[in-house]
Amino acid sequence: MGIKLGINAYGKNAINLSKIIRHADHHEFRQISVSVALEGEFETAHTLGDNSTILPTDTQKNTVYALAKEHFTTTIEAFGIHLANFFFTRNPQVSKVRIEIIEHGWQRMSFDGEAHTHAFTGGSSEKRRAIITQTAQGVQVSAGLQDLLLLKTTDSAFEKYIQDEYTVLKETTDRILATKCEATWKYTTSDLDFEATYQMIRTSLLRTFAGHKSLSVQHTLYAIGEQILLENEVVKEVSLIMPNKHHIPFNLEQFGMENNNEIFIATDEPFGYITGTVVRD
Repeated sequence: MGIKLGINAYGKNAINLSKIIRHADHHEFRQISVSVALEGEFETAHTLGDNSTILPTDTQKNTVYALAKEHFTTTIEAFGIHLANFFFTRNPQVSKVRIEIIEHGWQRMSFDGEAHTHAFTGGSSEKRRAIITQTAQGVQVSAGLQDLLLLKTTDSAFEKYIQDEYTVLKETTDRILATKCEATWKYTTSDLDFEATYQMIRTSLLRTFAGHKSLSVQHTLYAIGEQILLENEVVKEVSLIMPNKHHIPFNLEQFGMENNNEIFIATDEPFGYITGTVVRD
């Protein structure tokens, strides 16, 4: 029985980068984390310790910072495409480049209806995400978001599920639906307005979540993915992760009080973990 190296990759993760873009009348502050992964002809590095095909991960890190000066001026998707192309075209031993960029949101402070020129606020857990993969066959661009906290106080039910001797969960036609959503969608092209398309898809996700008469988290997950595909021809599939962040009604009867869906115990763990991908036929 022979032994050989299987699928492998290497790169630099969590390259944390902040940039000030100075406009004539205000500053723009961007904060991202970039991860680079390279696949290719690296077998001798593993088997013989031959590093002649290895681009050091420290060099990869330095490249991200250097290219950000001139090329990180718009969306993370556009910057990711530039990075992937740079690594791919300069390294013939590389067969696949994967760039993942996570962006932390910062907004300009506003006072008396006027946006401050150089002061910002963060606070939201939500992050924007882009994944660019380049091979000899071309470029695949995926975008998305993560850690988006969503909650609605009604229009959510859960009933008619399997019940056995260990089931104590009560059916309900009116409950809190809360999740920390992660969504990733694949584009059919790399030639589009990434900013406008991202904002349109994010709005579609929020509108569907808010307006959907949910019979389960799975039911709402599919509705969100379906609506994004219906509204955006440039998207070929949508993957969603929607953990169910439970809010359990607290028993007020022990105090002689009635709980009319008003007081809840908010629990972090354990939680339901629901995932799914919605694709075109």
